[in-house]
Amino acid sequence: MLNKGLRDEEKIRIDNVLKTLRTLIFVPYPLSHLQKSDIENQLKEFGLNIQTLIDYSNEELITLLTRLHFDWEQLEQFGDILIEFSKEENHNFEEKALAVYQYIQQESKVFSFGINAKIASLKNR
Repeated sequence: MLNKGLRDEEKIRIDNVLKTLRTLIFVPYPLSHLQKSDIENQLKEFGLNIQTLIDYSNEELITLLTRLHFDWEQLEQFGDILIEFSKEENHNFEEKALAVYQYIQQESKVFSFGINAKIASLKNR
């Protein structure tokens, strides 16, 4: 387990990568090759790229993210990024986002109306 100082540093690093990913994905579309390259570079911080996102099973992705010490909020943000990326880039990561949200709801032991609404929305698509 990480000590508090390392945990805080890791949280800050993950938060910064997620913020950068969000700004790259929430831009006018279609994405240019440079923007896709920037997204790939940010995903590399998590040991991912677009192809590995496609190839990983839901369980493998969740295992990787938990191994990287994502907290519940960061997992939710990553799920949100998957949803937004799915909308514009012809990649269907909605099933992976649903699995992430369900994992949060089940494992956090805290019921979240926000997460529950996201799960319901994805199931109704």
